[in-house]
Amino acid sequence: MDKIVIIGPESTGKSTLSQQLAAHYGEPWVPEYAREYIEQLDRPYTYEDLEAIARGQVILEDEKAEKAENKLFCDTDLRVIKVWSEHKFKETHDWIKQQIQTREYAMYLLAAIDIPWREDPQREHSDPAMRRYFMEVYKNEVRTSGLPWKIISGGEEHRLKTAIEFIEKSFDQKKFL
Repeated sequence: MDKIVIIGPESTGKSTLSQQLAAHYGEPWVPEYAREYIEQLDRPYTYEDLEAIARGQVILEDEKAEKAENKLFCDTDLRVIKVWSEHKFKETHDWIKQQIQTREYAMYLLAAIDIPWREDPQREHSDPAMRRYFMEVYKNEVRTSGLPWKIISGGEEHRLKTAIEFIEKSFDQKKFL
């Protein structure tokens, strides 16, 4: 079973694309556990919360993986938590770093910042300069992952079409290796 991660800055359509891809392929998708976790907090999240969020994300991903036949679409992975942790707290829990090294994925789809920002109480960086900054950070993350990756941009239909084409092309090439 191949895990495909949809990654990128805030408000770039990752959840929408994850759900659309899961529906297209008839496979499950993994929502972002941080949303659920932060909604239940009655305070701002802390450095310690990030490890709890990471552990919850891993559990959720593993549960959904049991239901997948060929593909699992992940609306985030632990690299996202690493990016937030290093940006906000200037460090990352060792457990998160270890999990990033050992968890296996097939590819990354990097959602571009070319769609309008949508306000959400959990989102923190609406400033265009910060969106560009995080886009570069995520670009570096996927580059250094060693996995196939593609920037997914444009309108909703174009994003879905581009993602499907990249997935199909990547798996076709994989068959011949």
